Parts: sequence; C-alpha cells; structure tokens
Amino acid sequence: MKIVVIGGTGLIGSKLVAKLKQKGHEAVAASPKSGVNAVTGEGLAAALAGADVVVDVANAPSWEPAAVLEFFERSSKNLATAEAAAAVKHHVALSIVGTDRSPDIAYFRAKLAQETIVKASPIPYSIVRATQFFEFLGAIGEAGVAGGKIVVPSALFQPIASDDVADRLAEVATGQPLNGTIDIAGPEKAPFNEFVARRLKASGDSRPVEGDPKAQYYGTAIHDTSLVPLGEARLGKTPLATWLTTV
Repeated sequence: MKIVVIGGTGLIGSKLVAKLKQKGHEAVAASPKSGVNAVTGEGLAAALAGADVVVDVANAPSWEPAAVLEFFERSSKNLATAEAAAAVKHHVALSIVGTDRSPDIAYFRAKLAQETIVKASPIPYSIVRATQFFEFLGAIGEAGVAGGKIVVPSALFQPIASDDVADRLAEVATGQPLNGTIDIAGPEKAPFNEFVARRLKASGDSRPVEGDPKAQYYGTAIHDTSLVPLGEARLGKTPLATWLTTV
C-alpha cells in the first residue's frame, strides 16, 4: 500500500515510515521539510495522489491556545478535503489518552477538535490515543523545577516508548479502519513522580523529585484518571528500565 505519513520526519513519524517500509509498503514522509504543509494545503494533493492510507502524526509548532487549536483544525479539514479528492481509503490519527477528560489543557482541547473533524469526515478512520512518551519525561521534570528540587503531580501515569507507539500505528494503518478509537499505553502504571525520578536518576541527575497532588500538568491539576486509560488498552512491550538502557 501507499501510506502517507503527515509529520513523517518527526519523532513518531520517522519511526513509523521506517517500520512501514520494512513491511514492504510505500511509505511517504510528508512534512513542511518535504514541501507538504497540511495547514496551508501546500503540496497535499500531490503527496496524496494514489495513497491508500494517510496517518497524521503531525505536532503543532506552538502550544499557545489559539495557535494550537488553529493548527489542528486547519490541518485536519485540509486533510479531509484532500483525502476525499484522492479517494483515500483510511485515515489514522494519533491523539492523546484523556483528551476528553482535561478540557483545561489547551493542547488536549485542540486534539479533541481534531478528533471531531476526523469523525465527521467521509473517510473511514481510526483514532489511536496514546499516553505520554518516555522521551518526554525529562522535559516534564524540568517543567516542575522548584528551587533545588523537582515537584510534579502524584497522579497515576502510564507512559509508553515511542517505538511501541510506532509499532501500534503501523498495525492499525495496515489493517481495516476501526471507525472508532483505541487507547495505547506503556506496560507499567505508577505515580507520575516515580517515572520522572527514574528518568532523572538514569541521566545522573541527583535532584530530588517530589509528588504533589496539587502540582499542575501544563497549567491544570490532574488526578488518577486524567492521563491513563480507563478501559481496555493495547499495551506497549517496552518497560521503562529497558528504555533507559538505550538513552
């Protein structure tokens, strides 16, 4: 199949393109770097010509509330129009576990808007909601710096390796459209601060990490059901300890 990956040069997109090529598919990495801009529509028609599947893993360059919402709304609407013209058979969108449970987080609101557009499109679809990636644990910790320590939420967390995200996306993209949503998460669930502490320790960072139920995540308070799957989820195979040996 010809599978176009929007955001195909980023963290997830580059891994997904490689995995799809290994499976024998014609995988095309489409991004502004390759002259394809889903927000403006530039290059979309040419990139999607003959495509069977489109996978959207693009990330917004700005998380400012108005900008991130505009990014996902414009890109999703442009993709829906271009896919209909190209007779694309399956649209796969990468989203976030809990998008509908944390409306105070601007990025989550924008991803929920994206999901709404995908569902309203005539193109058969699959939405894959993932938990946060292991790769982001360091940045999440830095956002909680308070003096000589790091304070982050103590709510439950279930992060996943980006390689496992790409594996699941490859499975979904090469399968039949779900016309629904699935959750994917890492194999371990624990308080937020435990994951951050393990990541920092592995990198040689000796700053203490504290879990605080009142600490905010991107400007809002979270609880045990905010960021983890509440029902059935497809779990990644990589535990944090294994991933830490690779960084």
